[in-house]
This record gives sequence, C-alpha cells and structure tokens, in this order.
Amino acid sequence: MGRLKPRLTTMEALTEAAECLRVLAHPHRLRIVQMLLQGDHTVGELAEACGLPSAMASEHLRLMQRCGFLAGRRDGRNVYYRVTEPHLRRILRCVEDRFGTPTAAR
Repeated sequence: MGRLKPRLTTMEALTEAAECLRVLAHPHRLRIVQMLLQGDHTVGELAEACGLPSAMASEHLRLMQRCGFLAGRRDGRNVYYRVTEPHLRRILRCVEDRFGTPTAAR
C-alpha cells in the first residue's frame, strides 16, 4: 500500500507568507493590529499608543498596507486605518493566547 503524498503549499506562496509574517514580527506592528482590530484609528492615535513619532507609525502602517493587511480611509485631514485581512484576528488571538491576553478581554 503506497503512502499518501502530503499536500504542501507552493514555495512561492510560502515565500509570500514568510515576508508578510516578517512584517508582522515587530511589537509596534502587533500593537497597531491589536488596536485596529478594535476599531479604526488615525496615525496620531496609533503613534501615541505605541509611544512613537507619527512618521515612524506611518512607516509601520505603510509596510502592513503593502502586505494587504490594512487600508486607509481619508476623512478631511485625517486618515483612518482599518484591518482588511480577516486572518489577522486569528493570528493575534494565537499571539495573545501564547503570550498573554489583553486585560480588558479577560
């Protein structure tokens, strides 16, 4: 009886996944995603919550947008960011389960 060959993801898809996981693998970006999963926020709000200059928060947002994780919506002078990748909620839940959940969620 022959062994079943495992179904494996293509190397191209895994390369793309690894790049996007590298983008997420930063504590400020994880905090930004945590916040955006709770609602839309401006660069200024995200920067303040992370203790970052707005320019640095904007760079983090740009990298996550490039991976398709986020989108921005302009309202007057402000841009409100939101999560567009539905799988981020499960990824963050895994992180929180392993490393600690937010106190408000307990």
